[in-house]
Amino acid sequence: MAQGSILLVEDNEDDVDLTLLAFKRAHLQNPVVVAEDGAIALDHLFGSGAFSAPATPLPVLMILDLNLPKVAGLDVLRRVRAEERTRRMPVVILSTSIEDEDVINSYALGVNAYVRKPVAFEDFLTAAARLGMFWLLTNVAPPGADGTP
Repeated sequence: MAQGSILLVEDNEDDVDLTLLAFKRAHLQNPVVVAEDGAIALDHLFGSGAFSAPATPLPVLMILDLNLPKVAGLDVLRRVRAEERTRRMPVVILSTSIEDEDVINSYALGVNAYVRKPVAFEDFLTAAARLGMFWLLTNVAPPGADGTP
């Protein structure tokens, strides 16, 4: 099991609650840090703003919505992939967008997976649990994904 935190970048409180419930039901014990907008996510990852204390370890997974206030999801992804420390960190887009352009742009910028948010309650819980289980229990992250050289 991948140790470390999950960074959930999501502005919709209901989707945050559903994701946390899905992880709990799947018995995923990684702590989840929630960033309500893209600017907070970047501050958390790069130790700026309210997070300017000593550098914290990178999350083992970032789950990123596309439609965010302040800094859009694709801009967050672009910045994450541009920095050496965060370049290999696993990032999964979890979005309601059905636009092919969003999927294409996400992969072009280096996302590891793109998951469309199911509308139905149980389907959302199942998708979020599977997402967490795969990335935390099955996937092998590349060396340096935690920000160490």
